[in-house]
Amino acid sequence: MGVDLGFIFDLDGVLTDTVELHYHSWRRLAEEEGVPFSREANAALLGRTREDALDLWLNGRPCSPEQRAELLRRKNASFLEALEGLGPGDLLPGVAELLHEARERGVRLGLASSSRNARRVCDRLGVTALFGAFADGASVVNPKPAPDIFLWVAGRLGLHPTRCLVFEDSEAGVRAALAGGFPVVGLGDPARVGRAGWVRPDLHGATVDEFARPLDPHPALP
Repeated sequence: MGVDLGFIFDLDGVLTDTVELHYHSWRRLAEEEGVPFSREANAALLGRTREDALDLWLNGRPCSPEQRAELLRRKNASFLEALEGLGPGDLLPGVAELLHEARERGVRLGLASSSRNARRVCDRLGVTALFGAFADGASVVNPKPAPDIFLWVAGRLGLHPTRCLVFEDSEAGVRAALAGGFPVVGLGDPARVGRAGWVRPDLHGATVDEFARPLDPHPALP
């Protein structure tokens, strides 16, 4: 296998379960504001920017720019408080093994997350240094389901989209990657990520060869 192959990972729900931390911070805000919020409602926020997620959370309720800014500040403060307990042991099953195997075998690694806290999360997980390209919610103008963030990361890795495999757990993320011409591994519920070329419950037991062989033009892998 040559070095002209890249893996691009989403963060929330792919590398670690910050999805649960986000759910509790949105729910806490909802309880403080006296508005309904459920896990089903939270699922619709996956892969969205803070602003887009707030629009869905508000569900049409009027909100001034000043109120929006304050709601986002409170939600983020709640999330950062919960984040203090996160560490390397919170990587999801199979993630550490796949990341380190990919690095050892010359696969270029990138991260593409809608979260503006992505670097802070990866620092706490101890994986930031593994990524040759790192994009968060402030890296591009158009968020998922636009393909921009994946295209940005592929460009930084120096690879064509067809040579970069995207790992996503959200419908918006899968749509974004497919729109950019990337092969995609969908993680989680097939009803949500079923359009991906590969569908897995998670990365437990995943290996580089499982994904690289169908993409690599060379028949022999080291």
